Amino acid sequence: MKVLEDYLKENSESVPNKPAIVCNNVAVTYSELWNRVLARSKELTSDSQKIILLRATQSIEFLIEYFAIHYAGKVIVPLEKDLPEDSFFNIKENLRNYTPPADVTDILYTTGTTGKQKGTMLSRQAIIANAENLIYAQQFCHDITFIISGPLNHIGSLSKVWPVIIVGGTLVITEGMKNLGTFFHALDYPCCKIATFLVPASIRMLLQFSEERFMKYASKIDFIETGAAPISKGDMETLCKLLPNSRLYNTYASTETGIICTHDYNSGYLVEGCLGKTMKHSSIYISEDGAISCSGKTLMSGYANDEELTRKVLRDGRIYTTDRGYIDSEGRLRLSGRNDDIINLGGYKVNPIEVESAALSFPYISDCICIADKHPVLGIVLRLLVVMQKGQVLNKKQLAHFLMDKLERYKIPQLYSSVDSVERTYNGKLNRKFYKTRLE
Repeated sequence: MKVLEDYLKENSESVPNKPAIVCNNVAVTYSELWNRVLARSKELTSDSQKIILLRATQSIEFLIEYFAIHYAGKVIVPLEKDLPEDSFFNIKENLRNYTPPADVTDILYTTGTTGKQKGTMLSRQAIIANAENLIYAQQFCHDITFIISGPLNHIGSLSKVWPVIIVGGTLVITEGMKNLGTFFHALDYPCCKIATFLVPASIRMLLQFSEERFMKYASKIDFIETGAAPISKGDMETLCKLLPNSRLYNTYASTETGIICTHDYNSGYLVEGCLGKTMKHSSIYISEDGAISCSGKTLMSGYANDEELTRKVLRDGRIYTTDRGYIDSEGRLRLSGRNDDIINLGGYKVNPIEVESAALSFPYISDCICIADKHPVLGIVLRLLVVMQKGQVLNKKQLAHFLMDKLERYKIPQLYSSVDSVERTYNGKLNRKFYKTRLE
């Protein structure tokens, strides 16, 4: 089986002068990249360490290290660049005497603000299978230029590096989305068509603050993929209007399962929670109670040095998720929510995503989260935390009345709070665990 670095070598011979990676106005060609990977891998070969921990920076140098560690036959553990030293040390200690399965090349840690750190192991086969899933389903080709703005220790970004290298495209690396000017500078890169991956929070930021400017790139944007968290129907509709000829994908994926399903909601079927059909190397199963499990070549090999946790989610060649959904009449996965996120209100089950999506269509709301909270009389109730656009003030009664036209009565929050921001994980997901812990 060919591995990622085999394709890198082939591209260095077939398109040696083509830019492989661009970052901070510096470009390296495929020939230069391969030579630097070769040189670095020779240095690493003499290193006795089998597992190498590395802080992931948005840089050409990080990707050189990434490929070189692979080529040297070692395992890379890319970690958040701002990960606290204590957390870095704990991960290092946990892996000190651990020997991963022979085919494992990457250990990706999920390191949210709460919960146990989990080192998800990915094999060479999983990396290639994930790349091929995206290549075939989203039509990656050799003339693609792909902007990566998310952290390179997360599968949302790494899974785009893999197919771009295989097809011989160009990666443009940026430093997040906090500075929209940097993102637009990347969009100005001289090429015929461009693609990117954006979490829903970043899409909302673009639509709120730079809609007109973003629309000017409509003819250049080949496709945009989103994932990691649900995108609201309102934002999907707005994006379709701004980019009428672009493919807009909503993808079902996780570090454990790999890239499983994708759906172009700009193809005439725009439905919230629709994640499309399974890709080439993947299959999904729905249990009687709606729980989603996945199988195929993209799955993780297990959690590093944690057999007990591995057995809880990986059994008989399947990953058992906490997501809930169903398959519609066209064979598309429709997501209903997560078991862990459902709020029980005296027997009524509320999916907070549904409440949040409705609230985000209310004027001047830039972000929100629906949580369970305690009420002195009613017990557990819904509270909606709302971030208003700059200069706007939340009208609680007006918002509640607005939601009455969109939601069933028991889904309408009893409590409303205006906040400066809502807690999110480093990869853009709403940090629901943070608020659950606060309630407990």
